[in-house]
Amino acid sequence: MPILQYKCPSCGKEFEELVKRFDDEVKCPGCGSRAERSYSGQMFSATGKQRPHCSGNCKNCHGC
Repeated sequence: MPILQYKCPSCGKEFEELVKRFDDEVKCPGCGSRAERSYSGQMFSATGKQRPHCSGNCKNCHGC
């Protein structure tokens, strides 16, 4: 189970959440609105090499 970073678009709160799946719906602990995934830091491919333009959104990625 991964720990993922989230940001609430309503109140701006940033937090981490332990989820069963990466696409599970997560509610903001501050206001209860639906939170969005926050991609920060460097992204690496499965080979360990850094991707130059990786957004971290694996649904749209064609190189990792």
